[in-house]
Amino acid sequence: MINIIIGILSTVGAFAIFFASLGILRMPDFYLRLSVTVKAATLGVGLLLFCAAIIFPDISVSTKALAITFFLIITSPIAAHMIGRAAYFTGTPLWKDTIVDELNGMYDKETHELKNEKQVDLSVICGDEPDQIADTEEETK
Repeated sequence: MINIIIGILSTVGAFAIFFASLGILRMPDFYLRLSVTVKAATLGVGLLLFCAAIIFPDISVSTKALAITFFLIITSPIAAHMIGRAAYFTGTPLWKDTIVDELNGMYDKETHELKNEKQVDLSVICGDEPDQIADTEEETK
């Protein structure tokens, strides 16, 4: 029974890593590639390490595998955020079909600090009048 569980989890983990590699090829811009890759690869590697923790009965191997999985889950999103932020600062272009650049005008060019809504002049970013966001589905019709 344990071998079936390990087989299923390792297969799902391998497919997640495979889909992460497909995401690198199929996504149109850097930011989407980064997002897909980090999510799928973290899931895949986490499942494979979890399988390793189950396979090896030694407590030290299981502890190390679970600790690596925990730190991978904690640090991967933070690293992806920092990489994406650095790419945005260096001018990596967004996908041409990106509808809204929510960070446009929100960062100070010198200090790289994010401004809050009170510090930003929305008329400079959006034109004369900022767009109204509909709260309900009826307002969008």
